[in-house]
Amino acid sequence: MSSIIVAILVFGLIVLIHELGHFLFAKINGIGVVEFSIGMGPRLFSFRKGETTYSIKVLPLGGSCMMLGEDEENPDERAFQNKSIPARMSVIAAGPVFNFILAFFLAMLVVGLGGYDTTYIKEVGEGSPAYEAGIRPGDKLLKINGENVSMYREYILYKVLKPDAKMNLVEISRVNPSTGNVEIQTVSVTPEYSKESGKYLIGISIIPENQKVKSLGGLIKYGYLEMQYDVKLTVKSLGMLLSGKAGMGDLSGPVGIVVMIDDSVKAGLTVSFMAAFMNVISMCILLSANLGIMNLLPIPALDGGRLLFLIIEAVRGKPMDPEKEGLVNMISMAALMALMIFVVFNDISRFT
Repeated sequence: MSSIIVAILVFGLIVLIHELGHFLFAKINGIGVVEFSIGMGPRLFSFRKGETTYSIKVLPLGGSCMMLGEDEENPDERAFQNKSIPARMSVIAAGPVFNFILAFFLAMLVVGLGGYDTTYIKEVGEGSPAYEAGIRPGDKLLKINGENVSMYREYILYKVLKPDAKMNLVEISRVNPSTGNVEIQTVSVTPEYSKESGKYLIGISIIPENQKVKSLGGLIKYGYLEMQYDVKLTVKSLGMLLSGKAGMGDLSGPVGIVVMIDDSVKAGLTVSFMAAFMNVISMCILLSANLGIMNLLPIPALDGGRLLFLIIEAVRGKPMDPEKEGLVNMISMAALMALMIFVVFNDISRFT
């Protein structure tokens, strides 16, 4: 039960921030907001202030910021459809952008409290390709073939997603013992095939080393990298789904997310309350980044689809028929709801 409450709070926070982005930019652009709601279905609680009804609804999934003249023609100058294209685009884009902002601030919280794991090279096999290329123990791995791996989680993600990739080009940082300055080098390496592992290896051992941030600049930098990791994970996972490397059965919906949050809380509590809290915040970062990315997909009914309609309007020089656009959005929403139902049943079959 406690994990369900935590999951509801996590969902609620992420949706609240998303819809708050739409709401604030609607107000900034002088657009009337009819209803601001968290959740879906019948209202549990609501109150009206000014022109806007504020609601909390039964199902703790999703939310809405219903604007005047959003999907229909309305002569009121405060109607959404009567505003300029840049104004409307800013309102639509604000939701996903606010999710990225939330993910960034939570990532800074995680880094500030728990530090970050670096990618220092502990061992270099003598005579190995890495040794011959000049790589030594104590060097810090920054990039592999142009991809950032300066945090240990990024290194593991790279190895998981590209298990057969050869480490031909490696960027490292090293402290010059004479000057004390950090020097960055890009090293070309020729991996050797290992019959034992069946892979091309360069002969290094990476051991994560936790470090604390010592400045505001470091907090911002590593907070950004922490958020970037979750964005990258979401994009790459989506790419695997679209390319067929992952199937529909790998999708997780609300039930799966609640189970993951429950597992995270239990795993953390075996260590301490703070560890459980950090695990929940990490899940919140991933889910917020996930919502931001998914909402930018050019699918009608999602923010990305609405942005696409506005781009088409800018190119055509005239607006789309609001009723037709609303019909397309409604059909797409029905399809998304059908997908959600499938994912929920898929979750139930996996976890029961």
